[in-house]
Amino acid sequence: MKYVEFKKFTDENGAQPIYLFEGEEVYFREKGEGMIKARFLQEPTLDYAAFDGSTLKGEKMKALLDAVNCFPFVSEKRVVKVTDFYPTEKEYETYLKPLFENPPRDGILLILNGGKGKAGTAVLQKKPNVTYVDCGRSDEETIKKWIYLTCKKEGVYADGITCGKLASYCVFDMSRISKETEKLLAYCIAAGQNRITDEIVDGLVYPDSEYKIYELANALARKNYSTYMKVLNDLSTRGYNETSLLSSLASYFKGLYDVSFTKGSDREVAVALGLKEYAVKKNREQAAKFFKEELLDLYDEVYGAISGIKCGELTPSSALKAVTAKLFFQS
Repeated sequence: MKYVEFKKFTDENGAQPIYLFEGEEVYFREKGEGMIKARFLQEPTLDYAAFDGSTLKGEKMKALLDAVNCFPFVSEKRVVKVTDFYPTEKEYETYLKPLFENPPRDGILLILNGGKGKAGTAVLQKKPNVTYVDCGRSDEETIKKWIYLTCKKEGVYADGITCGKLASYCVFDMSRISKETEKLLAYCIAAGQNRITDEIVDGLVYPDSEYKIYELANALARKNYSTYMKVLNDLSTRGYNETSLLSSLASYFKGLYDVSFTKGSDREVAVALGLKEYAVKKNREQAAKFFKEELLDLYDEVYGAISGIKCGELTPSSALKAVTAKLFFQS
């Protein structure tokens, strides 16, 4: 199930013996753990244990099994968490199979994984008694709805466009979105504002550097020199030097070029290129604003400038100026 369905599932089904929270969104994994602990764990000191899955190899897995099989002292359930847990199929058969097939009635095993692990690891989501919660990034509309509803609970209104701006500035990372939303709400409540506007977002939320590179490329696509220079100057005040700017641009244009030539759904392309699905979607939207040959020329131009810096032929400052002149005035 998707994380957004998890609360309703728990309300309707109560505690399950084994939960696997899997996906790159740290916010969802931590909130899922917090929800389980709040509902079923009354005494964390006595009835909670945590393990680092990377240290549990072979016989060391018995420590995890012993912890899960202990009876709770005070709480309704004993909760045991293990993070980054990727046992092999052989380790599952040797040590874990009895636990998964016959989990204790008074215990809950929480597995929090950032991804599916390497080839050869056991596919835990398909094992018996596992409640699988997909903690991958949500789609744009779901995140905007989350921001809207979170603000509404506090009596503050934010329309869809403003919610979308906040999400974009945070590159749809829920951990940062939750913190920025909390900050915006605190500001509005303190100032007696009942509405989060675009101006408030612009004033209090600094766009993620990845989003700023997106803005930079967007200015290039529109041949908007003033916006391009504004973004460059903004990034330079935030610790980006000329070399890091050129490196980011080169990487960005290569990413656009790669997705423009790779066929398949966003998910299939994400797997093929080792990217996040949302990044593929946005890169495809951006790539459509350029001719495919133009993307390769842009990459070659920026990469050539970086090579000039490394060879000592150009200073970082002159390399960035040369790239800017070429991109805007010699194409």
